[in-house]
Amino acid sequence: MNAIDGEAVHDHRRLGRELGLFDTDPLIGAGLPYWLPDGAALRHALEEYIRGQERAAGYRHVYSPVLGKRELYEVSGHWAHYREDMFPPMEVGGEEMVLRPSLCPHHAVLFRSRARSYRELPLRMAELGGMFRAELSGVLGGLTRVRAIQLNDAHIFCTPEQVGQEAAGALEMIGRAYDAMGIRAARYRLSLPGKGGKYVAAPEAWRRATEELVDVLERLGLPYDADEGEAAFYGPKIDVQVIDHAGRESTLSTVQVDFHQPERFDLRYVGADGGRHRPVMVHRSVVGSVERAVAHLVEVHGGAFPVWLAPVQVVVLPVGADQRASAEAFAARCAALGLRAEVSDPEDGSLGARIRQARLVPYQAVVGPREVADGLVALRLRDGRRPRPLPEAEAAARIAAVAGEHGVRLWDEQEDDRVR
Repeated sequence: MNAIDGEAVHDHRRLGRELGLFDTDPLIGAGLPYWLPDGAALRHALEEYIRGQERAAGYRHVYSPVLGKRELYEVSGHWAHYREDMFPPMEVGGEEMVLRPSLCPHHAVLFRSRARSYRELPLRMAELGGMFRAELSGVLGGLTRVRAIQLNDAHIFCTPEQVGQEAAGALEMIGRAYDAMGIRAARYRLSLPGKGGKYVAAPEAWRRATEELVDVLERLGLPYDADEGEAAFYGPKIDVQVIDHAGRESTLSTVQVDFHQPERFDLRYVGADGGRHRPVMVHRSVVGSVERAVAHLVEVHGGAFPVWLAPVQVVVLPVGADQRASAEAFAARCAALGLRAEVSDPEDGSLGARIRQARLVPYQAVVGPREVADGLVALRLRDGRRPRPLPEAEAAARIAAVAGEHGVRLWDEQEDDRVR
């Protein structure tokens, strides 16, 4: 079973509260959820996975402020095209400061902070940073529509010849992340401009960017739908769509090609010919907002998360008080391997009751008098399997190995395992 009460899918708002992951409070404000320890553990695991994948793919991580002068967003075009969705400016020291609605203007400034050579390109700049949207109260909901967003964002500054390869690499990274999280894309959407004045008036740039994205989709063999009116104000994008428990579709991940902001910020690099050339900016987000990603994970898995994401990965259950010290020692052994382990105290109920309480934890390690005498632990897997009792060091190492795979497998079954 993959969920509470036998259902396959749940409303993440109810389940998030039941599992103690997150909540809201009117005193903090609507659209501003807070994260409880188990939710923070899940979120941290997701963020560290993404950072690790980015490092392996050659991304360099940066930090930038969540505030910027209004002038910054006038240069980027956000103020002209997006200010209705931004919080109002604040007067600070005689300057108008704005909570940022996007990270890309900051990254453009970071790129131009010194002279760049073509040898540095593609320059892949990543940040897991906060941004803010002045969402109306009526559209706020759980983690899917919030006012303070933690965004897994990256911007690749590259030559025009490198755009296709970089966009394809971003889509492949998104696919690997979805496999690791145990989720799937409902569809790929090519988001194009619609009618009206909300889009930058640069027909040639739109044509070139759209052709690049279509070529990437077709080269990777990804079926897609072209939807007008869904583009960013500065360029077209590939949106990876998911569907929630109620059948509502939303964007989780995105890849965008942008000729606009490099021009607005006058970004340049020195080419092999010694001349100054304009880079292209590829915007890329693997899991989009952390809040929306966690909401989707909660609904897909019903709280029974993949091992690497589970807030508690191992619960150790001493049969009686005499085994408490051994149980704590095994939990400490697991923690030393980077696992999130807890001891379920015998005073909290019978062994059967504690096993039921921990039914969503991937591994339950039972420690009774026989196990203590032999230096073993008896594992119960979340899916009902019960491998043979294992030496403590081997059990912890095998759990850590499965968690380190960043996949959905629960157990690496070996030839000598006698699964009951």
